[in-house]
Amino acid sequence: MTNILVLCTGNSCRSQMAEGYLKHFAQDTATIYSAGVETHGVNPRAIAIMKEDDIDISNHTSNNLEEYLDINFDYILTVCDHAKEKCPFFPGKAERLHYNFFDPSKIDGTEEEIHAAFTKTRNEIKTYCKNFVEKTVLNLSN
Repeated sequence: MTNILVLCTGNSCRSQMAEGYLKHFAQDTATIYSAGVETHGVNPRAIAIMKEDDIDISNHTSNNLEEYLDINFDYILTVCDHAKEKCPFFPGKAERLHYNFFDPSKIDGTEEEIHAAFTKTRNEIKTYCKNFVEKTVLNLSN
């Protein structure tokens, strides 16, 4: 089984969305974890925007990366620059991949502008996760 860790600053938004999509696309071919260098709780807007795409992350928890230091990961995906800089050494053969997704929780604007920012980030994360799973996880399980 492939172990994948998604890291973000607060494990509240981008990493939670990525966890949801990775679980959706990988199905039972991988174990997906997400964590933050801090924990901020799961962002209600992230839950809502994922629900619009029929992905339920309402039961996710916000976890600190220190909870997972003893797990042997195959991949560590950082989804923001801050997490990439703060990510500690993980033992094992983990391949690190990085993509700095825009943080929609930082938008200050109308409800429509905030919703548009969450939608844009969600769709970028969805595409990234789908491609990642197809190229790595599903190729490994064949």
